Amino acid sequence: MRNFGLRASLIGALVILGASPATAGTLNVGKADATASHILPVDVAERLGLFKKHGLDVTISDFTGGSKLVQAMTAGSIDIGVAAGPLMALAAKGAPILAVCDDAPPILFIGIAVPWDSPIRSVAELKGKKIGISSAGSLTDWLASELARQRGWGPDGITEVAIGNTVTAIIAAFRTHAIDADIPVTSDIFEMEEKHEGRLLIPVSDYVGNVAAGTIFATTRAIARDPEGIRAFLAAWLEAIDFMRANKAETVKIESAVTGFSPEVMAREYDLTIRMFSKDCKFDAESLANLRRSFIDLKLVDDTIDMSKLYTETFVPK
Repeated sequence: MRNFGLRASLIGALVILGASPATAGTLNVGKADATASHILPVDVAERLGLFKKHGLDVTISDFTGGSKLVQAMTAGSIDIGVAAGPLMALAAKGAPILAVCDDAPPILFIGIAVPWDSPIRSVAELKGKKIGISSAGSLTDWLASELARQRGWGPDGITEVAIGNTVTAIIAAFRTHAIDADIPVTSDIFEMEEKHEGRLLIPVSDYVGNVAAGTIFATTRAIARDPEGIRAFLAAWLEAIDFMRANKAETVKIESAVTGFSPEVMAREYDLTIRMFSKDCKFDAESLANLRRSFIDLKLVDDTIDMSKLYTETFVPK
């Protein structure tokens, strides 16, 4: 996911976005990013006919960020959101959504990238450098500051530079030396490597534990209207994950067609990220603890937050 936008306002969320509310057995599904690997199983499930197998008629829409997805869910035009755990902070702020599946606890799909010709070869060499993030208050903001904290570099150990989340912005910042490194999704980094524009230094999972990096949300409206539909959606999702684990070549082919990235890029992405997917959708204690700390660190919530009110395992298939 390229921009999690944890500080995004819910102002304007009541604007109707055009899609009709779903009825029982039909679900409007939103993706917080069109190409991020933790979201692509929804496309795999759709192309394999797994939603229909489980009695669902699913319409999938792509969004450019988690905050826009939550606006659509608040407006009632999206029932299920495939996104990331940090959006639970918006649930804490009153968005009518609930996390229903921790589908990828570790965050293997985001990494630290440096320019292709950068002399930086180790994490230690990032001390004192300028690191690009998507925006202040975002997950990438926290990932950069968490690196400095864990390394003991102090509050001035790195300089964070908000440059947005597009590849063109990252490449431009590399070329002008506005930043020395950036924190984007790994599929973008692998494509940069193909073009000799950037390279992966490390995945952030090397220093950050589980954070419910991939999370599926349902609106409270959909939960009340069609609980069995949500349960069927998760069953189809988990069946898609089983297929992906056993069928690399076919998975890469589907994902390459969806993302527009080359099969070589998606094969590398598959090898890096396939092990991140949960087999049961259940929320682990480490993810919840790290998310809570990140929300407090970013001043999104106070320390009275009760994480147990932000998710449910009611719809996880038995």
